[in-house]
Amino acid sequence: MPYRIEYSPEAEEHLRFLTARQCATVLDSVDEQLIHEPTVETRNRKPMRPNPLAPRELRIGNLRVYYDVEDEPEPVVHIRAVGIKERNRVRIGKEVIEL
Repeated sequence: MPYRIEYSPEAEEHLRFLTARQCATVLDSVDEQLIHEPTVETRNRKPMRPNPLAPRELRIGNLRVYYDVEDEPEPVVHIRAVGIKERNRVRIGKEVIEL
């Protein structure tokens, strides 16, 4: 059964800080990678160390999508944040976060 994708209001705001091309890349990659088996670890999907953003990360080049997964009562992927990786920092909206 496919997972439903939900973007938080914060994540929708983060998408506004990306270029149109970056935004399209994120939306396409999320649909392609997270609809089926979002908890399966791959080269680009990884669980993260404890942090204030989310427990999982999807890497798309220098773009990062932070999400969590809920299986009950229905399968849903919650997109919590979207940012751009710059060395050891991630720029999410107007904030720069060190991870």
